[in-house]
Amino acid sequence: MSVEFLLTTFIVCLAPGIGVIYTLSTTLGRGFRAGLWAVLGCTLATVVHLGVALAGLAAVLHSSALLFSAIKYAGVAYLLYMAWGTLRGSGAPEVTADPTPQRPLTLVRRGVLLNLLNPKLPMFFVAFLPQFIPARAPDATLRLIELGTGFVAVTFAVFLMYAMAAGWLRTRVVENESVMSWIRRVFAASFAGLGAKLALERT
Repeated sequence: MSVEFLLTTFIVCLAPGIGVIYTLSTTLGRGFRAGLWAVLGCTLATVVHLGVALAGLAAVLHSSALLFSAIKYAGVAYLLYMAWGTLRGSGAPEVTADPTPQRPLTLVRRGVLLNLLNPKLPMFFVAFLPQFIPARAPDATLRLIELGTGFVAVTFAVFLMYAMAAGWLRTRVVENESVMSWIRRVFAASFAGLGAKLALERT
């Protein structure tokens, strides 16, 4: 893997998106351990999307407007659900000072669902990964798998960094209910904004 690939992947993963927001909100609300489970869920979804892209489903989504729309609007609905749950401080990620432990499987499942319902990601892999493979490379498939594995590893590392930062911040703001109230509003608006952006994207 080239330095250019790793650097570009790092920048792509660093950009705030659904997974980043979910990781931050979960860590702030439930603590660093819960944030680790959120990171795992988001990373697993990336693995699934990578497999889908390599299997050629991205091409199917690109050619089938109906299938693309179905997946897209399922994602929109779930993002709006997350926004409402976050704003209420119950249900979907609770950005509140609640020491009650939550089942790891629930946190992982939410991370997987949030990222899985984004049909753009398989297409991104199809468009992004081949840029770093020489033309007519005899081992192109193997190179794709290697690059995809590298992307997953960088995704996990970046999300872990976000979780660590949120865990550090949590110890300084979690006791301040006024601050936590504003944080809930910011994350709720973020989920709603991502949902609106996904809904308005052209198929």
